[in-house]
Amino acid sequence: MNVKTASVLPLGGLETGPRERGRDEEIYRSLYTAIVEHHLAPGARLPEDALAESFGISRTGIRKVLQRLAHERLIELAPNRGATVAQPSVQEAREVFAARRIVECAALTEIGREPPPVAALDELKRIVAAETDAQARGDKREAIHLSGLFHLRVLALADNRPLSDFLGQLVSRTSLVIAMYGTPLAAGCNRCRHEQLIELLAAGDTAAAARWMDEHLREIEAGCAFAESEPQATDLKRIFAEIAKRPRSEV
Repeated sequence: MNVKTASVLPLGGLETGPRERGRDEEIYRSLYTAIVEHHLAPGARLPEDALAESFGISRTGIRKVLQRLAHERLIELAPNRGATVAQPSVQEAREVFAARRIVECAALTEIGREPPPVAALDELKRIVAAETDAQARGDKREAIHLSGLFHLRVLALADNRPLSDFLGQLVSRTSLVIAMYGTPLAAGCNRCRHEQLIELLAAGDTAAAARWMDEHLREIEAGCAFAESEPQATDLKRIFAEIAKRPRSEV
């Protein structure tokens, strides 16, 4: 399975015809990936004309995609300034971690005492293995993606779609937080730590799993250095060309 297709992307589409909607979705995914995988830094400007040229569409088409990303709080739209990648404040960053603790810990208690299906546990192990491989290769962006995917797949065991959708948005915003404030400790999850959670789930100990998750998320938050930095200049054409040709890990 290609891990990128196990979506961390928020749901929802743009109100257009099938062909145009497909193109809009493709552009949305490219921009989304560029933001959550740190190709575009918080505060980076996203000029409509430059984006339109990069994707070969009109500024009107780009504007629809930017509005969708703004609704998901991944970019900010300001009159006379245009679009920039969102820059979560320290308070917003802490609120994101608090929301994740509430959602993920509560979801784990909903799984029940019976161990999850073997196939689900095997998928989690494959994701952890792929994450470890990305870390060994020094592919920080892929490691961050796989870490978020692991958390999403764990929550999916609770079989609660609204919670899963909400966590998808929180995971995306966590990536922005880490891009702004992250240190090596916060940038990715430790393989051994993730394997501990799989063991707890396999044993059906969801109460211990919930406690593990609370501690784990607090560790990631503690690894953030809450000091703001200046945005850097970006080459939009180069970024989207790299995203388009980059292979994905298979699990």
